[in-house]
Amino acid sequence: MLQLDAENKDLIAELKKPFGKLYPNFEDAIDVIKSSEFLISVGDATFDNLTKYELYPNIGIIDNLIQRKNHAHDVIRANHILKANNPAGYITDDLWETIGQALELSNNGECYVIEVAGEEDLAVLPCILMANPETTILYGQPNEGLVVLKARDLINKAQKLIDGFIEIN
Repeated sequence: MLQLDAENKDLIAELKKPFGKLYPNFEDAIDVIKSSEFLISVGDATFDNLTKYELYPNIGIIDNLIQRKNHAHDVIRANHILKANNPAGYITDDLWETIGQALELSNNGECYVIEVAGEEDLAVLPCILMANPETTILYGQPNEGLVVLKARDLINKAQKLIDGFIEIN
């Protein structure tokens, strides 16, 4: 299990910056999203925005919170819901394993949702490291918009950030 080092101000500052292209308006990213061969979304607002446009990621990672406030999805159009435990400020082994399981299962073209008990914010990092390099990953940048990235562009950065976490056994 990895814990975010609260004393590492540089790491925290890097994690707050967008990892990819920031789209202030979700609609401006739709063409990029539709052209993606494999899509992972992280965050409830991102998942909601996708489903409003009847776009379904191969993997959606949610925690039923939007900016730390409870959020109940009206309908999750996914027959496959996986569960993972991941407290805020951590990347648990359970989250890594569940993302790995979803990556293996999701090649059938169906949407798999990982429902996280705790917080999903840091799940972007394991997704970058574990997914096919051509995977498109989406997540929300609070109060700024949607971030869209290709895993291949951030593998080294994601590993460097992960290396700044504290490993807990």
